[in-house]
Amino acid sequence: MSRRHSAEKREVNPDPKFNDLVVSKFMNSIMVQGKKSVAERIVYGALDKMQSRAKSDPIALFHQALDNVMPAVEVRSRRVGGATYQVPVEVRHERRQALAIRWLISAARTRNENTMEERLSAELLDAANNRGTAVKKREDTHKMADANRAFSHYRW
Repeated sequence: MSRRHSAEKREVNPDPKFNDLVVSKFMNSIMVQGKKSVAERIVYGALDKMQSRAKSDPIALFHQALDNVMPAVEVRSRRVGGATYQVPVEVRHERRQALAIRWLISAARTRNENTMEERLSAELLDAANNRGTAVKKREDTHKMADANRAFSHYRW
């Protein structure tokens, strides 16, 4: 990390189909080796599967799933006098969104369905209904922060 100045944020263009910035960020995170068309096919296919299965707006379901996975607090390591404490800290909105996207994608990749479209649509539907691996990850993060609440006075 540079000590002189922080890195400037890149501007992300909204996706072509739904004109949504968050879907575009999600697509960029799914993308492997710069293959954007493959990532687009996966995300749009998953959203179509969600729409046919849930019979409602896929973008609303997507945002609901993302909101259910976003963590409010996390623990960060803080070294005080030779001891390392796990200090609970509130999470900034950009990091909350990035963590939620990362957790959803990693949870979808570990599922057992055949194609990535099926895995992603199933994980997004589970997250929208407040269940699934990504939501469990958020719950575990909150539990860890709650367990280490005694060290919150070390917050910086």
